[in-house]
Amino acid sequence: MFGLPKGSLEEPTIRLFKKAGWNIRKSSRSYKPSIDDPELDGRFVRSQEISRYVDHGFFDCGLCGYDWVVENESDVVEVCDLVYSRASNRPSYWVLAVPEASPIKEIKDLQGKRIATEVVGMTRNFLAKHGVEAEIEFSWGATEVKVPDMVDAIVDLTETGNSLRANKLRIVDTLLKTNTKLIANKKSWEDPKKRAKIENMAMMLQAALSAADKVGLKLNAPKDKLDAILEILPALRNPTVNRLSDGEWSAVEVILEEKVVRDIIPQLKELGAEGIIEYPLNKVVY
Repeated sequence: MFGLPKGSLEEPTIRLFKKAGWNIRKSSRSYKPSIDDPELDGRFVRSQEISRYVDHGFFDCGLCGYDWVVENESDVVEVCDLVYSRASNRPSYWVLAVPEASPIKEIKDLQGKRIATEVVGMTRNFLAKHGVEAEIEFSWGATEVKVPDMVDAIVDLTETGNSLRANKLRIVDTLLKTNTKLIANKKSWEDPKKRAKIENMAMMLQAALSAADKVGLKLNAPKDKLDAILEILPALRNPTVNRLSDGEWSAVEVILEEKVVRDIIPQLKELGAEGIIEYPLNKVVY
């Protein structure tokens, strides 16, 4: 049984699985999707709950944020990192924030204060490590609007900090860096067949994510300019070079970051490269 995140990660997860080779179909009224793999039986559950269900054995494995593994204190196997979200492929951070004009400058200043957050356990443990006692209340959302009128500080999730700055909030400290993880139940991980399936899934999902910002490039290079062309080609490994039939030209193939292609192609053309083809990638396996 496989736990899939319901909510903001739902559509990005479906797209990631499609790129990795699995088609997941769901109806608007069902939490049980159809997956074109007889070995996978999935359920859509809120990301906040998945680590608990994996820990308890209802799910053999699942996808959820590392923050919820920490918040739920789940005893699970962390199979691999899958850094993706609804907005980007970057990690997020749980931060302690206060109004810009607040006298709170460091953690010790929170003694006796009131804090709103969705991660009550994580916040309590963080304060305890710093010897601080404060009142922590659970927040159902819109946490930024609760300071300074309702609480003195918040612990909230941010990717760039833009939303906090827009609400005139200042970050005091970072509690946790988090991203999506593939996690597994410990007993399921000890089962050779289940472990092999989970590891294969991890490899394909990581390969799909690795290909997200990369492209393939093919070109024909004149023999007398081959060394110069190879010097400007960044690659995951050395470029593949094959001599063409007339001996004066070589076929070159390379994988590189898409953002550099716009600068490299004109350089290749100046060096005499021909038949330059850029193509998208679905997976890159390291």
